[in-house]
Amino acid sequence: MALVGNGQPEGSGRRASAALIGLGANLESPAEMIASAVARLAEGPGLTLLAVSSLYLSEPQGGPAGQNWYHNAVAAFASSLAPRELLARLLSVEAALGRRREEKNGPRVIDLDWLAQGGLVVDEPPELIVPHLRLAERRFVLAPLAEVAPRWRHPRLGLTARELLAALPVAGQGLKRLRNQP
Repeated sequence: MALVGNGQPEGSGRRASAALIGLGANLESPAEMIASAVARLAEGPGLTLLAVSSLYLSEPQGGPAGQNWYHNAVAAFASSLAPRELLARLLSVEAALGRRREEKNGPRVIDLDWLAQGGLVVDEPPELIVPHLRLAERRFVLAPLAEVAPRWRHPRLGLTARELLAALPVAGQGLKRLRNQP
């Protein structure tokens, strides 16, 4: 299902905006880990899967040299969860899939980031900041985000996902679309 407007589910009749979740992995079986994370998020109460982007392969940004390239995607969920509940769900799924936070920007079996949700702004640093602080700087986030919510508008920058993607320099952010939905 495509999203319309500011990240609204098409034909939903609801005004609630979609929670846009970034998924990434570069260890073990990255594509399978991303698919598993999407399924686990959709299993519990409060989240209903609306759309999943294509799978992308991206050059590591920061972190230790010699890392594998990352697999990335974005999923949109209708959410009835409060901000802290959604964050807890993301962290729970990461932990269930074996995520260990040992090194900043280091390799990982799964990474789940709450990228945005309509015009919602949450500032509860360091763990809960929406929209994601570096969302507008990352091609590996914006390309799949523009697939599932092309007209989502950044509440602080005033630009759509498509506009943010078009404004990014290509150099230094290698990205390749692998296939449709993980």
